[in-house]
Amino acid sequence: MLRHMSNHSEDWSSLNWNKFQKNLFRLQKRIYKAMQNGDLRKVRNLQRLVLKSRAARMLAVRQVTQLNSGKKTCGIDGKKSLNFRERLNLVLKLKRANNWEHQGLREVKIPKKNGKMRTLKIPTIADRAWQCLVKYALEPAHEITFHARSYGFRPGRSTQDAQQFVFNNLKSRVKGYEKRVIELDIEKCFDRINHNEIMKRVIAPQQIKMGLWECLKAGVSPEFPEQGTPQGGIVSPLLANIALNGIEDIHPSVRYADDMVFFLKPKDDAEKILEKVQQFLTKRGMNVSAEKTKITRTTAGFDFLGWHFKVQKNGKFRCTPSEENYENFRKKVKTIVNNSVLATATKAKKLGPIIRGWRNYHRYCRMDGSRFSLWYLNHDAFKTFIKDKNKGKNEAIELVKQAFPAVPYSENKFVMVKGNKSPYDGDSIYWSKRNSKLYDGHTEKALKRQGYKCGHCGNYLDGNEKVELHHTDGNHDNWKPKNLLAVHESCHDYIHMGKRPQA
Repeated sequence: MLRHMSNHSEDWSSLNWNKFQKNLFRLQKRIYKAMQNGDLRKVRNLQRLVLKSRAARMLAVRQVTQLNSGKKTCGIDGKKSLNFRERLNLVLKLKRANNWEHQGLREVKIPKKNGKMRTLKIPTIADRAWQCLVKYALEPAHEITFHARSYGFRPGRSTQDAQQFVFNNLKSRVKGYEKRVIELDIEKCFDRINHNEIMKRVIAPQQIKMGLWECLKAGVSPEFPEQGTPQGGIVSPLLANIALNGIEDIHPSVRYADDMVFFLKPKDDAEKILEKVQQFLTKRGMNVSAEKTKITRTTAGFDFLGWHFKVQKNGKFRCTPSEENYENFRKKVKTIVNNSVLATATKAKKLGPIIRGWRNYHRYCRMDGSRFSLWYLNHDAFKTFIKDKNKGKNEAIELVKQAFPAVPYSENKFVMVKGNKSPYDGDSIYWSKRNSKLYDGHTEKALKRQGYKCGHCGNYLDGNEKVELHHTDGNHDNWKPKNLLAVHESCHDYIHMGKRPQA
């Protein structure tokens, strides 16, 4: 049996993934171009081809079983993962994508910051693969229609784009100190989006729409049978973006999924703007949350996407991590540092990615303040590490350096994505260079050496997958440049496929 599974493992890893990606991307570029030219008939024909494409089916299964962060989450069928034979069987099953029967969803309650509970509705692995396949067909068409100031859950766009847009609208040159903002909160956005309104706006052939209709109905609340996109589905954020697209035209604003900020000049009427917003949302089955929506002076400051934005009295714009974001991060770090079960070296290894990730996220903030420099957390970790009788002072210092890697920051210097550019426009060099800026240190240097291409498959690193560092000699303590390759996450898996047992 083990030998049989090993053969399936070899079959899976030896597949021509490079060719699959090129084939799918070629179709997606054609969809994007046809949509640009307004040829909806051609768009729908190409979308049908995506559903029939073996390359797309293979990549969809790989995405949900191997790459997604929630790949080990089970649906109502109880399956947490698929072995290689089951993955190949699922690829065959997806041939029936045009007549897909969506199963029910497993409900998982998670606490919200206000003490209430949010319900995630988790599809089965097979249904997640179908949703991923449909997303491959829908996304390139809708990228043409999406507003330039919408940055959430879109390829090639990030929270940092939204952060920079806020700066551009509140800096001293545009008299940000005179402005106010509307911090818009949409009441239960994902639970209230009207199904009919979504379907009117989805650009797809009827077969895909029927499958999406089943997908939406699988996650409905008995109280609101015509509303809601299930949080936890792969296609849900795209459907929410489709439903909310156009709200940006009401007034100068920036949107990240259902988080939104409107910028008001002194003479702008906030109540009239909110009235227009409510009319827009009502048509789509949603409402403005009167309790959480606020009109705030920029000099008082406001939180958005984990940052605190404020215009000082001298007119200078400042962006720092928000209190809530910093506190959650601090607690996570302290939990690891004070964990008596973990060895000191293990603590340092666990802390490194957390610290690097947090600093990377905030690298375009003001980070030279006493608290955000992380000096106190660093010092507390050192005091804990030095208590380890098996570690001398020098070794403790080195472990602290490993736990708290430095990341350069440059306040308000992020380069925003150009206008309406999209990864589906085929400009691979632009997107690879842009995505390389998400990394720092050894990874950034390796990317530059490799011409922004994967060191394993040779494809451009376009942002669809995370980039990882591979140590070619297997020694993770050897950080010499010649020993380091920047590779796709999936390529990294295949490199090591023969070195560790696979499920």
